[in-house]
Amino acid sequence: MAKLIYALNQSLDGYVDHMKFAPDPALFRHFIEDVRGLSGSIYGRRMYETMRYWDEDRAEWDAERRDYAAAWRRQPKWVVSRTFPSVGPNATLVAGDLPAAARRLKAQFDGVIEVSGPELARSLTDLGLIDEYRLYIHPVVLGHGKPFFTGPRPPLRFIAADRIGEDVIRLTYVPA
Repeated sequence: MAKLIYALNQSLDGYVDHMKFAPDPALFRHFIEDVRGLSGSIYGRRMYETMRYWDEDRAEWDAERRDYAAAWRRQPKWVVSRTFPSVGPNATLVAGDLPAAARRLKAQFDGVIEVSGPELARSLTDLGLIDEYRLYIHPVVLGHGKPFFTGPRPPLRFIAADRIGEDVIRLTYVPA
């Protein structure tokens, strides 16, 4: 049975905005390995639109960016949206019953299915389907934006802290 893990970069004050800060080289390598090990990813519409950047090769990419893109393209992706018209390669649109779809994916796969998108994560949290939360804390204060937790923070139990690269701490929690 797969675990659903909600993992995102965030600022010290709890906001997610991938355009305001980027991973350092060590954290980027960590993400390459992370994506290679996933059984798949579930995306909210806006996060999927952001990640579609990796669907097309770009001349300015270095070897690590090409590695990340290859890993991202290989994994199955499920995009949760009632309004998105279509999805790209190796992606499936989930437009109907989210609880049933998430339970089916957990039962069908082994390993880790990563959840990306704060609103999607809240829906899955409210359903009791998130198995683990990974907060990648960057030393940046944004002061506004989309919060990591878009609703009340669920009761959590701390299980690990890891330093990744020069400045990032990954905090790992499970539902209490």
